[in-house]
Amino acid sequence: MHNYKITIQYDGTNYHGWQIQPNGRTIQGELTRALSLLDGRPVTVHGAGRTDAGVHALGQVATFFLERQFEPERLRDAINGNLERDIRVVSVEPAANDFHARFSAKQKTYRYRIFTGAVMSPFDYRYVLHFRGSLNVEAMREAAAVLIGTHDFSAFTVADSEVENHLRTLQELEIQHEGEMLIFFATADGFLRYMVRNIVGTLIDIGRGHRRSDEMADILASRDRNRAGTMAKAHGLTLLKIDY
Repeated sequence: MHNYKITIQYDGTNYHGWQIQPNGRTIQGELTRALSLLDGRPVTVHGAGRTDAGVHALGQVATFFLERQFEPERLRDAINGNLERDIRVVSVEPAANDFHARFSAKQKTYRYRIFTGAVMSPFDYRYVLHFRGSLNVEAMREAAAVLIGTHDFSAFTVADSEVENHLRTLQELEIQHEGEMLIFFATADGFLRYMVRNIVGTLIDIGRGHRRSDEMADILASRDRNRAGTMAKAHGLTLLKIDY
């Protein structure tokens, strides 16, 4: 058996997220179908992270074992030949047998983008949240700084999360302001389900003046999902990279 690591880019608009589901096309499902055809047997694909429906990726990583041995470029082209154009394998590497896309990962980086102008380009609407109006960026940055470090992020995940350990170390939560575009970069050793989108939604509330920046510490400490803001929409979120 041969272990392979692939890096994938995808537009998540038309998919029900990463994880295989009984009803609905998923990224993992499409990769599994393509690889099973190539290897002539059922292939199990492990992703570094489970992106939600509508979320995109520029640097998702997956691993899988094949009985057949392929040259990396030949395997890349063969997989892409069996995928829709909104999913592309950009690189293939042979990997050690103990390498795992998820469990070997050291940290992950997500990006969230918000456009605050009156009219957004039709080339951005699939990938950027359109929020018409001004946001207090400095207040948002003050609140974001509170979240840096190791914390229990229960307030920013689903209330009925099946994950027992909600401790995560958030190394970076940067907000760049470029004209009418706000760009959030979040890097952590791992993310809970909806964590980035719930953080961004809470920061939007603070930027609008619906909450004070000093409320963020209380929201974090409460571990109560009901204390945080409305979850930001999926299409503004992109998985940028996984570090190993």
